[in-house]
Amino acid sequence: MSSQWVYEIKGLDLDNPACLVNETIFHNANGYIGVRSNFEEGYPQDYDTIRGSYINGFYDIAKMPQAEKLCGLVEEKQTMLNVADTQTIQLEINGEVFSMFRGTVEESSRSLDMARGITCRRVVWTSPLGHKINLTVRRMASFKLKPLFTIEYQVEPVNFSGDTRLVSGHNGDVRNYCNPNDPRVAGESFVHLKGRTARIPGQGESLIVMDTVSSGLSVCTYVKNVCSMPVQMSREAKGYSISWNIHAKVEQGQTFTLTKYTVFTDSLRYRDCEDAACKAMEEALSVPLIRWYDWQKEYLDVFWNQSALDIEGDDDLALAVRYNLYQLIQSAGRDKYGNIAAKGLSGEGYEGHYFWDTEMYMQPFFTLTNPDISRNLIDYRYEILDGARENARILGHKKGALYPWRTISGKECSGYFPSGSAQYHINGDIAYAVVAYYLATLDLGYIAEKGAEIVFETARLWMDTGNFYKGRFLINDVTGPDEYTCIVNNNYYTNACAQYNLHWAVRFWELLNQAGLLEPVAKKLELTREEILEFSRAEKAMYLPYDEELGINPQDDSFLQKKKWDIANTPKDHFPLLLHYHPLYIYRFQVCKQADTVLAHFIFEDAQDLETIRRSFAYYETVTTHDSSLSTCIYSIVASKLGEKEKAYTYFGDSAKLDLFNLHHNTKDGIHTANMGGNYMAVVYGFGGLRLKESGLHFAPYLPGPWKAYTFKVCYRGRTIKVRVDEEKTVFVLESGERVSLWIYDEPCLLENVLEIPVKK
Repeated sequence: MSSQWVYEIKGLDLDNPACLVNETIFHNANGYIGVRSNFEEGYPQDYDTIRGSYINGFYDIAKMPQAEKLCGLVEEKQTMLNVADTQTIQLEINGEVFSMFRGTVEESSRSLDMARGITCRRVVWTSPLGHKINLTVRRMASFKLKPLFTIEYQVEPVNFSGDTRLVSGHNGDVRNYCNPNDPRVAGESFVHLKGRTARIPGQGESLIVMDTVSSGLSVCTYVKNVCSMPVQMSREAKGYSISWNIHAKVEQGQTFTLTKYTVFTDSLRYRDCEDAACKAMEEALSVPLIRWYDWQKEYLDVFWNQSALDIEGDDDLALAVRYNLYQLIQSAGRDKYGNIAAKGLSGEGYEGHYFWDTEMYMQPFFTLTNPDISRNLIDYRYEILDGARENARILGHKKGALYPWRTISGKECSGYFPSGSAQYHINGDIAYAVVAYYLATLDLGYIAEKGAEIVFETARLWMDTGNFYKGRFLINDVTGPDEYTCIVNNNYYTNACAQYNLHWAVRFWELLNQAGLLEPVAKKLELTREEILEFSRAEKAMYLPYDEELGINPQDDSFLQKKKWDIANTPKDHFPLLLHYHPLYIYRFQVCKQADTVLAHFIFEDAQDLETIRRSFAYYETVTTHDSSLSTCIYSIVASKLGEKEKAYTYFGDSAKLDLFNLHHNTKDGIHTANMGGNYMAVVYGFGGLRLKESGLHFAPYLPGPWKAYTFKVCYRGRTIKVRVDEEKTVFVLESGERVSLWIYDEPCLLENVLEIPVKK
């Protein structure tokens, strides 16, 4: 790790698992497209690789037959597609083919420059006959022109002059990766794309249009090869695969550069994706590549100025945190057609599906730093609201909306309903994100336009799912965040989510009514004051399980009745448990895959007193495996709240380096975007003690022992606030906007310019 802005690895391990991980770590994406960082020249035939290029929200439909044809079970799913391979560049020098697996690799490195938004691969290679070359490859997925992906491929002969031959490939006939032994990726490989058009628009160019087999979508990829010196070109075409043979005479010490432009367009966003691709390519070629590099840096200058989280005193950790934030901006959709997949745009894990992860782990980062992107993410949920209504009807509910547990276009894609469709808390999670956006922006106009409709319709669902019994409102037969405990009564987290959802449905009714903005949405939904009063009644009567003997909140009604799983004596190679034990066996134990009640104690901390939270935290620590990447960051935040600083820091460190060190052994399938968002929260919500509440913006900062200081920024109601915490004090700086009231250690403070507050030890 050479600096806080560049992540670099040298002396590449050519072992298969290591290469697969690096394909993920160094991928290029911009929220619309993502391209894995495969070797351009390819691999040996028996080598396992996940060679992929993806478009956010672009999918086909695959059959998912159920063993038993029960009512409402999902029989098909959407799956994100590998849309084309335009990475291929094969190199031959004086008749010898370049490969990392033959000859001598004298030097090798890969790097990601997060200030410039470019990845770089450098190789010094000597062929079996002694020809030595310097190879430099730079890649970029443009933040300014979203369809654009570039490869700048530079070859320098070191000790010879002679023939240099490149074969630049463009293949539309591709398939997705599959692994039948891992439930986190697709188990079968299907043909999802069929060819429509393959043509040569001009010298060094290729254009391919493919149609999906089932979803009725189309994708166009357009490639242009531009060379730095005169060359001879010839083409080869077979079906929907086109390649250009490029021949050049290169002198010793001279650098020959092939710049390969690719644009990706799809029929979701463009009426005519082929025409859109042609226009995008024209724009891409209208300026030199260096200008696109400049625009990339300008975009990231703005992003980092708003979003940078700087750590002083641990450069490696600072770099890891910055890497995580960079992956979030690479992964986040910018329009109503895409969201943030569980693996971003870096791989095919979870088939490109969107989960609750977006709202509870990733969106908080954008809400606090880039509220426009946060609003875009809500736009997507609003776009699929009709699908959520339909999903509710499939599950028997006559009113309201139930968001699918995993989806791309709005239909449920979870084949195993006990740990999928039964996770009704996703409704509360999405409502929570809408509320957080409102609290950070006070954008009541957007709430009137879209946000309130989401909150009202999700609140309606709770009224039909739950019921009043002996003065309490109960919610039975659901699954909480912990997927090792399924189909339970009164999951604490779910009930707390529902309570918050109902509360804000009532509150938005009041706020919109006061502002004269209520009538359109109330009329559209036929929502009455009587229904709102029922929401309020259910909120106040919501049952939140509590055990008098232990003084904790049980995860659900039956959790404490089960025997505890012996985590300490479980073989290390039997984790994660889901890959080694039958689900029913796991369900009969007190064992948690991830934070569940502990997550509720972070998100809905005001629902319980501090000592109950403390006892609950200590109890659930003993039964949680952290098999999910969503877990340790939450434990870090709650440990911070409880003043357990060493424990908070340990949990944070496990979270920060999860992908860079492949701690869960599945980074090959893609990054863990939710953990990356949770890692940000562990600093800002954990160490910084930040909370967004209707009463205002709250802070309770402290400095983790190993650090000298840390700094972050918050966009809050039209202001930009910079916060720097060191051992002695916290300095709040109002960088833009009008003065604002803050709560610091539960005391009201007025920030007009600069405010210094001593750090509580």
